[in-house]
Amino acid sequence: MVNLEIDRVSVRFALKGATVEAVNDVSLRIRPGECVALVGESGCGKTVLASALLGFLPGNAETSGSARLGDVDLLAATDHELATTIRGRKIGLIPQSPASHLTPVRTARSQLEEAAKVLGGDAGEAAERAGLLPEHLDRYPHELSGGMAQRVANALALVGNPPLLIADEPTTGLDRDLVDGLLDEFRRLVDDGHAVLLITHDLAAAHKVADRIAVMYAGRIVEVGPAHQVLDNAKHPYARGLANALPERDFLPVPGQPPLLTHLPAGCAFAPRCEQATAICEDRPVLTDDPHAVACHLPC
Repeated sequence: MVNLEIDRVSVRFALKGATVEAVNDVSLRIRPGECVALVGESGCGKTVLASALLGFLPGNAETSGSARLGDVDLLAATDHELATTIRGRKIGLIPQSPASHLTPVRTARSQLEEAAKVLGGDAGEAAERAGLLPEHLDRYPHELSGGMAQRVANALALVGNPPLLIADEPTTGLDRDLVDGLLDEFRRLVDDGHAVLLITHDLAAAHKVADRIAVMYAGRIVEVGPAHQVLDNAKHPYARGLANALPERDFLPVPGQPPLLTHLPAGCAFAPRCEQATAICEDRPVLTDDPHAVACHLPC
């Protein structure tokens, strides 16, 4: 088992007449036996960061920084190296909308068995861990419910027994029983020494399963720390707003809209939405080097 060391990673997309700064100077460490939840509004760069780690970015993407998994820099590795040594073997991916990632003309069983053959895993064991029954495996993707498609995606991600699992919005559209079962499986993986990066809007899920939570806003990490501290004693105004938006709390949205990633403010990206912003926020804050770190000039 090895650490994932993300060090000052940025991802930009070159468009005609503009540059999209999707991920901006992100640093994050994920250790074996740890679940880190990456949370934030849609479009803040969470999925782009995951795509960068796996080499799934489009041709107009530009990256900088490093993301080391053991002795491999994922950003510098060739697609052949990622395909033959990383994807499925060292990093498993549970994608968004799993049904759309399954081959429509093949049964779940045939897809899982092929993955097991390529990765040297056990299809039956992976299916059992994902809660799939034999009759489920003989169905085609269009015959699977959302929950069953999610379980097939989980089995495909686990069949190679990778030390790191990236789960991108895995609870979306699932009922609470399925969500609880999925989170329990993540926790079992972590207890067995695996690392899990959970990308999610579901703060309740993050609170239940994550050891640490990293809050992302406009492509930047603005707060990271132990899960209970980030949700119950957030330091960044944006992180506090997310926590207060939970139904069991104030149930109020964060006022305003995030900035365009083609026109990010030079200073704090959240300042235009922040009630406590002052002139000092015109300078970009730096994430502190603490167990509970925050990038804010005026933390809560």
